Amino acid sequence: MTRTTPIPAIIPDAVQTALAEPPACAAAPGSWCARFYQWTNNESLASAADAVVTPTLRIVLILVIALGVRHLLHRSITRLVAGATNGHVTKLLGRAPKRLRAGANPLVTARRAQRARTIGSVLRSITSAVVLLIAAVMILAEFGVALGPILASAGIVGVAVGFGAQNLVRDFLSGMFMLLEDQYGVGDIVDLGEASGVVEAVGLRITTVRDHQGTVWYVRNGEILRVGNKSQGYAVAVVDLPLAHTADMTQAAELAGRIAASRVEGEDIKDDVLEPPEVLGVEKVTAEGVTLRLTVKVNPGRQFAVQRALNAAITDEFDEHDMPRPGPFATRGAADGAVPS
Repeated sequence: MTRTTPIPAIIPDAVQTALAEPPACAAAPGSWCARFYQWTNNESLASAADAVVTPTLRIVLILVIALGVRHLLHRSITRLVAGATNGHVTKLLGRAPKRLRAGANPLVTARRAQRARTIGSVLRSITSAVVLLIAAVMILAEFGVALGPILASAGIVGVAVGFGAQNLVRDFLSGMFMLLEDQYGVGDIVDLGEASGVVEAVGLRITTVRDHQGTVWYVRNGEILRVGNKSQGYAVAVVDLPLAHTADMTQAAELAGRIAASRVEGEDIKDDVLEPPEVLGVEKVTAEGVTLRLTVKVNPGRQFAVQRALNAAITDEFDEHDMPRPGPFATRGAADGAVPS
């Protein structure tokens, strides 16, 4: 039977001593190196602990704080928007226009709510971008990245983009001020110069308007120099009645006022009328005839429907009473050969 002889250890004494001794960083009490060496008794893991765990925990802490701050800011903005929608903020500030205070028209209130939601969305996007950008810079610093060249490059790029995107910045700022000042909103009938019609969408860069022919216009906010809003607060239905020079203006005014007062009580337009019709009198005198004007204060956006209804009713009544009209507007009596009375 062959007898085996144990193989002597070939590891040098210096190496054995080095393996037996803990790393130098493990001597610091409470350090991650000491904890990992205590848990694993592995010098490699213990030496890498401080270089890996500490920055990782700092990065996680930065992300948690950034997300927490972002959540708090979004919550504050949401509450502010809700308060503005309900009118509390504007009442406290004492600067709310009369048309935006309690008792305002429901259409105006809806537009105010839409405007507040749009501003809230923009503010939330801006706060998210700022918070996350700061967090990204702090995380890069934890990796030992030199931030000086990056910030300098970002500044140069920002200046270049600013010069190249002046129109975009102008559109954005104009859209922000338009929303803050409540110049118009979705559903308003506006005149923006070359484009006029009903506002279908309001953005920070583009306003979408559909005219009476159905054409959709995309208007850049930075190009809007003036705004004529026909839907804020109230509107006025203007009825111009052409008459001949020989017409009795007193009789025509009395007849127009009586028919208008009766017509606005109709079920189709009764809810749109805010005040009784008012006959203003003769608006202008031309070579063709005389124009008699009548106005009615109505809900915003409903002036054209009321105007058409009054025009039809008064025109029929003028024809019934053979009220003389200018040449192109021949009355029924004139058409039948009768002499107007």
